[in-house]
Amino acid sequence: MTTRRWQLAHGRYLDLGPKAVVVGILNVTPDSFSDGGLFIAPEKALEQARRMVEEGAAVIDVGGESTRPGFAPITAEEEQGRVLPVIAALAASGEALISVDTYREDTARRAVAAGAHIVNDVWGLQREPGIARVAAETGAGLIIMHTGRERQKLPDVIEDQFLFLRKSLEIARAGKVADSQIVLDAGFGFAKETAAENLDLMARFSELQALGYPLMAGTSRKRFIGSATGREPGDRAAGTAATSVILRLKGADLFRVHDVAINVDALAVTDAMLARETELPPGP
Repeated sequence: MTTRRWQLAHGRYLDLGPKAVVVGILNVTPDSFSDGGLFIAPEKALEQARRMVEEGAAVIDVGGESTRPGFAPITAEEEQGRVLPVIAALAASGEALISVDTYREDTARRAVAAGAHIVNDVWGLQREPGIARVAAETGAGLIIMHTGRERQKLPDVIEDQFLFLRKSLEIARAGKVADSQIVLDAGFGFAKETAAENLDLMARFSELQALGYPLMAGTSRKRFIGSATGREPGDRAAGTAATSVILRLKGADLFRVHDVAINVDALAVTDAMLARETELPPGP
């Protein structure tokens, strides 16, 4: 499997390819869909971050505004008041790489200055294109996520991915973001309203490799997993791990999850099998 070096802020990097990278979700929000309010206190957030690092997360993704369907927007000041102290404390500890989950240019800039290495934009640079400038000026890793919100989607799930993400990549290039900084996220659950649409996206995920960038999967505890398992959000860890294995086999490099340990183990077995597969002689 080819290794690609992902350039991050503050002189850091991640090598992607041979081993799956787990990104731990840290929502410092009162209203996220499955863990709202649990980690809004900074000390609780830091405890959870350390727990996820101990379980094998290489990156902690800190978000201050819920992006669940029907979420209530907050101000940039509120968002920054939630995420910046946590990012600064994590950076001081040096325990993990840090991502900030934001679509606001000012929050992204302040977060990188506080120690974040990666900006994770759930609007794919199409809400505030200035995030591209932040990434270019700071060298931060940039996760560009697909969303179908607030627009008319194409009926074909992969054609719509290409339509949206190619526009986002044009914005990134115009902002002078290097290809080595970019990771793409298919945006499971973001205006993919039915279980069938999300399952179709998972089944065809390997087609996204044609875009030429590393890929992140964010299926954790999503509603389509509940549709398949009949379980509530807090009980979807095993279902999430199953999607992680499937998406790893279809080319995903990074996995953004709430439940780190079970996904680390599932992906370790998957990677061991993939490595062994390359060593086996061809069959008869």
